[in-house]
Amino acid sequence: QVLSFVIPVQLQSVTQRVLHRLFHTRSCLFVVLHIALQAAVYGEYTWEVFIYCWELQFPLLLLLLPYLLLAGNMGCFILCSRADPGVITKSNHASLVKIYAYDGVLFQKGIVCPTCNMEKPARSKHCSFCRMCVHRFDHHCVWVNNCIGALNAKYFFLYLFTLTAMAATIAILTAAFLIQVVLLSDMLRGRYIDDQGQEHAVEILFLIQHLFLTFPRIVFMLGFVILLTLVLGAYCCFSLYLALSNQTSNEWYKSRRSGCSHHPTPQPRDRQVVYRNIYSKGVWMNLKEIFKPPTVLERKKK
Repeated sequence: QVLSFVIPVQLQSVTQRVLHRLFHTRSCLFVVLHIALQAAVYGEYTWEVFIYCWELQFPLLLLLLPYLLLAGNMGCFILCSRADPGVITKSNHASLVKIYAYDGVLFQKGIVCPTCNMEKPARSKHCSFCRMCVHRFDHHCVWVNNCIGALNAKYFFLYLFTLTAMAATIAILTAAFLIQVVLLSDMLRGRYIDDQGQEHAVEILFLIQHLFLTFPRIVFMLGFVILLTLVLGAYCCFSLYLALSNQTSNEWYKSRRSGCSHHPTPQPRDRQVVYRNIYSKGVWMNLKEIFKPPTVLERKKK
């Protein structure tokens, strides 16, 4: 709103259309960006880190580990992006509506999707990107250009885990190479003269500056993959928590947005709605549900 006073109206309109195209419609742009970033990181790792580490006699299997993780990650990426997340259609609606019970808090019986013109099964949501209702909807991932639902959640979980492992492995190998360079050069025992002509022992800051000037692309890549490892690691832990507690990102967000409490403690009705996760069946069964989604037949047996 503040920028609207200084930005021309035509530019605002163009900007809004571009942002809507990027973040509110299904697009392959982030997939291309995802592949480009991976290619850049692996190109730098291959042409510099791998070759230097090979000359320093690092174990070959350790140097090949990022490529093995990349192969597994690309397989999970393709499966996650191409697999049916659990689209609700008129043919499977009757069976999907029987799988999960309505909890009466986050999911109410009788709610009809105005776009699909069907009653929403419990734990489902209409995706505005894909314009369809998805069974056990988690979120829409722009990086795989697909919804994450009951049928492809396992592929997304493995994709996220291998992506985190890739970043961590490359970060460790790159850091090990730079440490080896410092140790072999005996730089820690060296001394340098500053601009005032005073002599100092080599400090960490000076060491980082020297490495950046000597291996600028490697140091920049190391900073990027370390940051990526921290972000992906945190998200991976969050996804594991959701899997072990049998929640989706959509349910976790909705329960907090509506002010629901996850603890079944008595609260005044006018202050807070008590929410209890009725879908949790224990840690092992919750994790198993990610890799083997329940069907109507399985629920009837229980």
